[in-house]
Amino acid sequence: MEGVAALLRSIHPRRFRSFFAEFIRLESSSGILLIASTLVALVWANTRWADQYFGLWQTPLAIRLGNLGLDKPLLLWINDGLMAIFFLVVGLEIKREVMSGELSSPRRAVLPAVAALGGMLAPALGYAAFNWGTNAISGWGIAVATDIAFTLGVLALLGHRAPLALKIFITALAIVDDIGAVLVIALFYTSAIDQTALLVAGLALAALILLNRAGVRRRAPYVLLGLLLWVAVLKSGVHATVAGVLLAMTIPARVRVDSADFLARAHDAVTIYERAAAPELDPLVTPVERQQSAAQELEIASTEAESPLHSLEHDLHPWVSYAILPLFALANAGVPLTGGLAALAQPVSLGIIVGLVIGKPVGISLATWLAVKIGLAELPSGLGWRHLIGGACLAGIGFTMSIFIATLAFDDPALLPSAKSGVLAASLVAGTIGGIWLTAGSSPATLSEEQESAG
Repeated sequence: MEGVAALLRSIHPRRFRSFFAEFIRLESSSGILLIASTLVALVWANTRWADQYFGLWQTPLAIRLGNLGLDKPLLLWINDGLMAIFFLVVGLEIKREVMSGELSSPRRAVLPAVAALGGMLAPALGYAAFNWGTNAISGWGIAVATDIAFTLGVLALLGHRAPLALKIFITALAIVDDIGAVLVIALFYTSAIDQTALLVAGLALAALILLNRAGVRRRAPYVLLGLLLWVAVLKSGVHATVAGVLLAMTIPARVRVDSADFLARAHDAVTIYERAAAPELDPLVTPVERQQSAAQELEIASTEAESPLHSLEHDLHPWVSYAILPLFALANAGVPLTGGLAALAQPVSLGIIVGLVIGKPVGISLATWLAVKIGLAELPSGLGWRHLIGGACLAGIGFTMSIFIATLAFDDPALLPSAKSGVLAASLVAGTIGGIWLTAGSSPATLSEEQESAG
């Protein structure tokens, strides 16, 4: 089996790499790109070329088939279309975690679920305190979200100051947080419902479920029905990104391959590869051709041993991390800074800042402490209270999801710049506070003492 492992590594190194380590790497580097895109958008929107910046995203783009078609400005193609792919990946991550990850058992899921609930409730109340009784109260959902890419990016920059247990906990918390954000979007930021389009969406979803139950594992049928689902949800009045999560829930997650059969195929392929130059074999086939054939057979066997969910998430994740999210930031983070600090004194901005900077860490820390105190859950091994509080501060980086919800929350376009300014300021402050907290107090001795007190 040493030969099997060696050859598999040579053909598909990613299959032998820690999935979580790869996930962290993608999210962390995506955070750096998000920062760069945000800075470009802010600079561009505050120069003499600002009109070109805002005009670019209003460029009309239409796709038509006969009398049917979609005609939207470029900004909405990004926010309604490309972000549906982002939510597809979010849905795949949620399903993976629920089936085999940190949320796969009640005992493992309790702590991040309780922490996420506290981290959504407290920020919403903080925002409401500044905007109750006004038309801006609809923006309460802006402050409930955590941007996993930015948060893991900061944790990666902290190196050993942020233990692996904290990264795993924050990832699980952010995924539960994403579930909450998706529910908030579906339930509270939906316009008037078109019953016919909703019926078509329901039929498309039912067909996708039937494909899953029938054991269909090829992507093409899911892609075609997924596109129909997206268009129907878009036309129904429910936000189109919800279609991405619904599609993700129907992608097969289990490996349907017999392990003995896979091992036999792998052994045969490795044997052929190793004996490619044996003199008794067919001389019409060169050793190189024989090795290439064996490698291809092993690649096919390895692909068949991988679940469609895992392979689709792996293939889409780089596109989301390195293209879709940076483009979203570039298109949405450009805010005129003409008001200076006074713009942050508006109730919308203050509510978001208080919600993310104060509400998030207080809600997460208090909910976690209560869960541990009453015996409902326990801190994971390697995670101390100081690290948890630092991670809770970093969870106040709302950026992507917060800006996205802001674009849905307000009918009054005058409120959107204040909301975006609040999100950007809050994310900067939360990231700074969390980074300083973890850097200043994460010595090995401190962590050991905290683990003993937690136990």
